[in-house]
Amino acid sequence: MPIFKHIEDVEEWLEPMDYPGFWYSVQSYDLTLQPRCHCDQQIKDGEADPAVVLEVLKHMARLELTKRLELSRRPTKAGLYAVH
Repeated sequence: MPIFKHIEDVEEWLEPMDYPGFWYSVQSYDLTLQPRCHCDQQIKDGEADPAVVLEVLKHMARLELTKRLELSRRPTKAGLYAVH
């Protein structure tokens, strides 16, 4: 399980994940997400685009981990926090 010090660490961890990899990687964090079976069914039924579902799931995971771990943005070289 990775150790996150900043929000960017979470973003960098999530970014390369595909749909199955996302579910595998986040299972140990016990996040409050839509159930996988619900997401799978939406994709299967054509109700949602797989890329959009994954993007939303990653966003939800980032928000929850940021709050739970009380993360902030990584300081810049000037000592200020990056603004995104």
